[in-house]
Amino acid sequence: MVTVIPEDIELPKAPDPQQQPAAYLRSIQSVRERTRLVLDKAKANRLHHFDVDLSKFNDTAAYVVSIIRRDFDGDYASIPPHGRWQHFEVGGRPRVTQLLQSWPTSVDNQERARRLIDLFLVSVLLDAGAGTQWSYRSKESGKVYSRSEGLAVASLEMFKTGAFSSDPAQPHQVDAAGLNNVTEESLAKGLQVSQSNPMSGLKGRAGLLMRLSSALQTPELFGENGRPGNMIDYLMSHPTTQAASVPIVCLPTLWYVLMDGLSSIWPATRTHVGGVALGDAWPCTSMPAIPRARPWENIVPFHKLTQWLCYSLMVPMTKLLNVHFAGADLMTGLPEYRNGGLLVDTGLLTLKKADAERGLETYHQVNGNAVEVVPTFEPGDDVIVEWRAVTIGFLDELLDAVNTGLGLSGASALSLAQMLEAGTWKGGREIATVSRPITGGPPIGIISDGTLF
Repeated sequence: MVTVIPEDIELPKAPDPQQQPAAYLRSIQSVRERTRLVLDKAKANRLHHFDVDLSKFNDTAAYVVSIIRRDFDGDYASIPPHGRWQHFEVGGRPRVTQLLQSWPTSVDNQERARRLIDLFLVSVLLDAGAGTQWSYRSKESGKVYSRSEGLAVASLEMFKTGAFSSDPAQPHQVDAAGLNNVTEESLAKGLQVSQSNPMSGLKGRAGLLMRLSSALQTPELFGENGRPGNMIDYLMSHPTTQAASVPIVCLPTLWYVLMDGLSSIWPATRTHVGGVALGDAWPCTSMPAIPRARPWENIVPFHKLTQWLCYSLMVPMTKLLNVHFAGADLMTGLPEYRNGGLLVDTGLLTLKKADAERGLETYHQVNGNAVEVVPTFEPGDDVIVEWRAVTIGFLDELLDAVNTGLGLSGASALSLAQMLEAGTWKGGREIATVSRPITGGPPIGIISDGTLF
């Protein structure tokens, strides 16, 4: 049976920034529109904190092409979209498939998808930078993993033991009451954190899960028992969802569930406009100076975690329920240290001398051990905001160059989500291990509080 997707699906529009600036800056559409203004400055080499060498752009694209060709040559259509699912498969073990097979056949696909969304949402929330010293030994295989894969395996094994469920008869779920029982101590135990195995931002992670417990107590979105997976029922019954040969969900509808439904989990110290917390959005001095500009006009939104959630949660809904997401191309590349680090390690971006010196001072203030020293900054530092903004812009540019390099076009061209998965994120990690073989860390450090991803 051929799946036919209507081409004339009307997507909800972003709020008018002149009338509703806070609502606009929280929309997915604002991310690409606002970061594009910083990219324009980058192309003119007029950034405040980075020198831009556009002659290196083709080298960066060629490196990404080489990574994709090495791993997928001749089979580019098999590249999965970027998402949490692949992190669970570290070491070549199909852990998600094994989890699905462990459930009796009486559990229908909708409930299976609910359970995976329960797991994926908590796992993504735990996926802030863990630092270079933390690792996790799997209780099932005895193998040791670190970084995102370590956090994925750890969260899966906690999920399987019922660490996030309030129902002893159904450990394989996440619910508000179960999360309310999570403490910093119980999370440390589950993640094997100790003095000899320290994790950056443990307290921030625990705080996120505690606040998630409160956010899930919204029956309209998450059902009476406050399960993340119940968002499926909300999405399927939403007026903007169409029932064609497959269910068609508008991406902005999923975005609303995650952005508005989970807004209370973010630290209160984040940027506000008119008393409304914006989440992952920050002032940036590289935004164009506009005469009589209003306060919101220097803010750049990223919403990295919400986008990472979108990318990750779409996968189980697509695989198990055959959902099609209209407007998925509104999503951007992720402004995190692997994608951004790739641009620095390939020479496209170079931190300016004064900023590098300031960042090195910070490194020595917060790190006792001087191993592979890199300039380090707070998340809201203008250096980090500018770096993240140009990362989003250059990822769009790289997508076109990478598809050209691979000889792909039209329906066979890679999506942005595929390039992130097989190229820039993986390439950023690999070049980091060459440039900094001891830690494999990024070329610029961000002081993690467990809530910036």
